[in-house]
Amino acid sequence: MGARKRLAAEKRKEEKKQQYFAVLKNCPTSPRKMRLVADMVRGMEVNRALDILKYSSKEASRKVEKLLLSAIANWQAKNEGMRLEESQLYISQIMVDSGRILKRLRPAPQGRAHRIRKRSNHVTIYLNSKENNEENLNQ
Repeated sequence: MGARKRLAAEKRKEEKKQQYFAVLKNCPTSPRKMRLVADMVRGMEVNRALDILKYSSKEASRKVEKLLLSAIANWQAKNEGMRLEESQLYISQIMVDSGRILKRLRPAPQGRAHRIRKRSNHVTIYLNSKENNEENLNQ
């Protein structure tokens, strides 16, 4: 690896240490259903998003709620002594990507078979505090 590439990789690695995130992989829900839930909480303050996810009737909201709690725990591990209420934490980015697809066959009339695709997805949540965001804009 060249020096320029190595320096860029080290820079990305350092930037990633400053971000607070959680990843859920191979969740057995279709990405389309999960994106509906992700769109509900994108850009929201963390406590409000937790309330919305808790009382949502969608099954995917339970998984996103658990993932958000994991991202909050990751934030607390790096920021010991800070309170969640004072930090003004919000969901800066939430991404839902397609995961692996299990292909199954379903019998059809006249000896045929139809393919069933059982989809899964990957969800990534990034948290940020509004205080950090304002400091970055001022610099």
